[in-house]
Amino acid sequence: MKLTVVGCSPAWPNPGIAHSGYLVEGEGRLLLDCGPGVLADLRQLDGGWPKVDAIAITHWHLDHFGDLVPWVWGHLFGLGLEDLMPELWVPPGGAAQLTQFGTLFGTPDMFERVFTIREYLEGEPCAAAGFELNAIKVPHYLIDTYAFRVTNGSQVLTYSGDSAPSDRLVEAARDADLFVCEATLADSESDAKPRGHVSLEEAIEAFEASGAKRLLITHRPGELPVDGRWEQASPGLQIQL
Repeated sequence: MKLTVVGCSPAWPNPGIAHSGYLVEGEGRLLLDCGPGVLADLRQLDGGWPKVDAIAITHWHLDHFGDLVPWVWGHLFGLGLEDLMPELWVPPGGAAQLTQFGTLFGTPDMFERVFTIREYLEGEPCAAAGFELNAIKVPHYLIDTYAFRVTNGSQVLTYSGDSAPSDRLVEAARDADLFVCEATLADSESDAKPRGHVSLEEAIEAFEASGAKRLLITHRPGELPVDGRWEQASPGLQIQL
């Protein structure tokens, strides 16, 4: 299993860095989230239109799904015209949500013309791009949001998506080989209520409580440096598990 960081900006982009997008490769290619800027950077990485088998979206905040829209236009009218339709794994009720987005952005069926849309369910593992994908609901303000636990049967990668501190986040990362965890906040007081993100200290606490083997900090504002003792995501970073 190999992870490539495509984009890792927080909700407001760090200069020159795409929003959330993490490519997991093994038997197939699975993209976790597809925020603004991810499509362009993935095209550069692949040297053409991206070849992915599946995309999985953690929640419907723009910085985690926004580039699904230009992906549609590229597939229908551009370089992706001849490509097969990737699976698009979305939260429960996501198919109807995409129809609503389509009504606002173009046509109601624009996403189903390009993607094979699937809805994951919490507690029901699904097969995506040769991996087993498990979705664990985590607290993120008032929006339904999920962390992902991805395994090839030997290695486990956990991706937090966006999450406030919670026991569910810890359990999602339990004994994972790699825990990719957001750390948006300067401190625990710098959030709304109900909470939606973690600070660096809270990400480290979740990591230590989970028993995961390795922590990769992501979704971190550029103005909040990370202590050199901890790994931080950057565009193009590759980790082989």
